[in-house]
Amino acid sequence: MFTPLTPIDWKRRAVKYYPEKVAVIDDEKQFTYQEFGERTDKLSVALMEAGIRQGDHVAVMLPNTHYMLECFYGICQLGATMVPLNYRLTADDLEYIINHSDAKMLIVDEEFSGPIEENESKLNLEQIVIVSVPGNSTSLKGVDYEAFLEHASDYDNLPSVEIDENQLMTLNYTSGTTSKPKGVMLTHRSNYMNAANFMHHLNIVSDDVYLHTLPMFHANGWGGVWAITATGGTHVCLRKVEPAKILHLFESRNITVLCGAPTVINMLVNEPVAKDTKIKTRPRMATAGAPPAAALIHKAQDILGLNMIHVYGLTETSPFILYCEWRKEFDEKSSDEQAMIKARQGIELAFNGETKVVRPEGDEVEWDGEELGEIITRGNVVMEGYYKEPEMTEAAIKDGWFYTGDLAVTYPNGYIEIRDRAKDLIISGGENISSTEVEGVLYKHPDVLETAVISIPDENWGEVPKAIIVLHPGAEATETEIITYCRSEMAHFKAPKVVEFVEDLPKTATGKLQKYVLREKNWTGPKKVN
Repeated sequence: MFTPLTPIDWKRRAVKYYPEKVAVIDDEKQFTYQEFGERTDKLSVALMEAGIRQGDHVAVMLPNTHYMLECFYGICQLGATMVPLNYRLTADDLEYIINHSDAKMLIVDEEFSGPIEENESKLNLEQIVIVSVPGNSTSLKGVDYEAFLEHASDYDNLPSVEIDENQLMTLNYTSGTTSKPKGVMLTHRSNYMNAANFMHHLNIVSDDVYLHTLPMFHANGWGGVWAITATGGTHVCLRKVEPAKILHLFESRNITVLCGAPTVINMLVNEPVAKDTKIKTRPRMATAGAPPAAALIHKAQDILGLNMIHVYGLTETSPFILYCEWRKEFDEKSSDEQAMIKARQGIELAFNGETKVVRPEGDEVEWDGEELGEIITRGNVVMEGYYKEPEMTEAAIKDGWFYTGDLAVTYPNGYIEIRDRAKDLIISGGENISSTEVEGVLYKHPDVLETAVISIPDENWGEVPKAIIVLHPGAEATETEIITYCRSEMAHFKAPKVVEFVEDLPKTATGKLQKYVLREKNWTGPKKVN
């Protein structure tokens, strides 16, 4: 009677009930669920004939294409473990991850094969499969993906694999900063429960058309790679994040839902054609990855008509553990107040388990919206641990709780709001200053396109806030003007003491600000930079 929880089973359901429905759109290519199912089964057979067995690890370095989507099913339904790789990492980081993960095979996109070429001889791989891309070439020694599938035996004879829901399904590496990347072990069960949360709380239905703006390699596309299939929705692939193309796809493909970091929202609202774009489908957009400023959410809803949904999590939690549930009582508030509420991380999702904000001693903070503590969580979506890193696992999971490192407050209605990462909190003269709070004020300034606030050393106060700003094209705001503006909007001690104007800010492939890069440029003493 027992059936293991695995998101792989949702492909079986989709093929059964939606065989002729369009499952995947990738530029000019389209596949029905029947065709998608056949391609993933062919991939499984090809992998088996290449020697991949249950428990083996297969690394995949692909952008958001149908090939990437196929890998999440073709690899994992064998009981093998998929290792999604960030194709924007350095050659050294990729070498470390591939070897550390014990991957036997690599499936790689030809356009992004350069870093692999650099260290090919150092990789402990048995085989490389290459997705050919027109206009690109590679020196890698491997087999073409389509040929790999074509030469596979009859996929109708795909053997049944007994999957344990607690076995490893994906091994997702976090970005390294001052230390090597860590491999987060996520099981079939944790990925299933997270995708169920995605489906339920983002209101995914069979008529939905989902645009993959979020990299699928990032925490398995937050679970969207499985949740959309579960309902028979349509996946629309997006090889590169290009704001004008995204706005066009909203209309041409009738997009109803998407996900992305705040930086993607910022790109969309500031795209020149945005003000002339009237999106009829009013897509639901989930955002996470960094605390979004209320002003940014307001712009997304006002300019583009997006229905913003704030979610929160980490790779270590599959990733969702909080979402900002919208309640009818919020409808009566002003648009500014609504945006402020939507900027909060919110409350527990239905299937993930328990999340709370605690003091250093471990007891919960007051629900007053003021007392600062650390977010901790336990339950169905927390990782098994860091791969081959027992000491790091022990440091992160204490007494059954995963400690996130995010500092937050809890409001009287239970809604949690992040005030900062522990490493980003600015302590100036003994006063705590939230860098995200200062950023939220700066985003209200009409000349500010993007901003990051960090601490810099100060002889009198130990450290003080510094604002690093990208201005809108043609804007001419000065340091004095910015500081005066901030002092008019918040307590004076919180306002930046220094302002630097730059052309762009360092970001990860998923759009997260890399504040450690900025801190490294501004600190020479003993300041945390990881």
